[in-house]
Amino acid sequence: MENQPSAKVRLTICGSSYVVSTGESEDYMQNLAARLNMDMNEMMASSSTVSVTTAAVMTALSYRDELEKASGSADNMRRQIKDYLEDAASAKMAAEELRRENTLLRNRLQELERLLNGRTTLQ
Repeated sequence: MENQPSAKVRLTICGSSYVVSTGESEDYMQNLAARLNMDMNEMMASSSTVSVTTAAVMTALSYRDELEKASGSADNMRRQIKDYLEDAASAKMAAEELRRENTLLRNRLQELERLLNGRTTLQ
């Protein structure tokens, strides 16, 4: 996603208003705020003792956990893709070598057949 020039966007989260400067679209930022608002409200609804600050911290921890797991999965996928590409390159080189060898053997077979045919016509 290409960043746009920085703009100010007003977001409301748990009844508080925030103005953020961002290069993202206003719709994108509003969607993030709405999801954060929903997650924090769910956290506060789960217990009457959960404050906005506690909900914010717990939600941030949950988001960070998701980020770490997603990053780990992405790193693992990158490693697997790299391994697959290396395997494919090795297989391609081996196939090319086998094609060359096959061509050499075919040429040698034709040469041997010519020699054999030459001997049978002399007899």
